[in-house]
Amino acid sequence: MNRPDRHDRIVRLLAVRLEALARVSERSLGGARSLEPDVLRAAVATRHAIALDLLSSEEADEIWAEVARRHPDAAWCRRRFD
Repeated sequence: MNRPDRHDRIVRLLAVRLEALARVSERSLGGARSLEPDVLRAAVATRHAIALDLLSSEEADEIWAEVARRHPDAAWCRRRFD
């Protein structure tokens, strides 16, 4: 897989994962606390992608912010991942 394809794949995977977590957290009776390990894993994966230069910090910020805009009731989306 070439670098542009890998980058696009990383962006898509992160966006899809965050979107899924946001939807679940909005509907969850257990609240955000039950999703905390999943959110933490997404944050760690984001940091690793940035460290490996697969994703820029600005791109990651925008992905997290976009999910937060679409899902205002998912408070964890508004936190930074670093």
